[in-house]
Amino acid sequence: MSSQDDDFRKLVFKYRSYTPIPFLIVMVVFAQPTLVSLIAGFAVVVVGEAIRFWGVAIAGSETRTTGTVGGTYLITNGPFARVRNPLYVGNMLLYAGVGVMSMALFPWLLIAACVWFYIQYTLIVSKEEEYLAEQFGDDYAHYKSHVRRFLPRLTAYVAPNPPPKRVTASEGFASERRTLQAIGIVTLILVVIFAVRS
Repeated sequence: MSSQDDDFRKLVFKYRSYTPIPFLIVMVVFAQPTLVSLIAGFAVVVVGEAIRFWGVAIAGSETRTTGTVGGTYLITNGPFARVRNPLYVGNMLLYAGVGVMSMALFPWLLIAACVWFYIQYTLIVSKEEEYLAEQFGDDYAHYKSHVRRFLPRLTAYVAPNPPPKRVTASEGFASERRTLQAIGIVTLILVVIFAVRS
């Protein structure tokens, strides 16, 4: 891979927390929520956030880094035993859920958001995989060969070596505070829009 491609992946990784903002703004500005869309979309949001929370309760605040790609541990338990990138899967469900809640420019905005975030996370993951392969060698190669990037396994992967970290709810809440606040704010805005238009 060329250095230019590598630089682009680093840029996408660095600003990954900001790329949802334009989609969220459009979803609010053009919102046409219904009671059914609010309930169905919020259910998807809850599932996405539950997956994220489970993941960060193990991985911790390292998932918030915006510097260089890295990681202290190879985490293969919890949701990571089912899919290699549960936080990104959770994110995609979150964005899809908000799209359903808002019904903004439906379904085209939702489709565009899903396509963008799939491309974004594929670029980021390709960079992260290079680091993990270099850092954790055969352990990561074994894990990678048994667990897919985004499509979950039905049965949990069992690592040859014991996983280095366990679920810590306090670590999860500490890491997810901003995400939970954002979910609450967006949900409240959409509910208010629905109430006013009803």
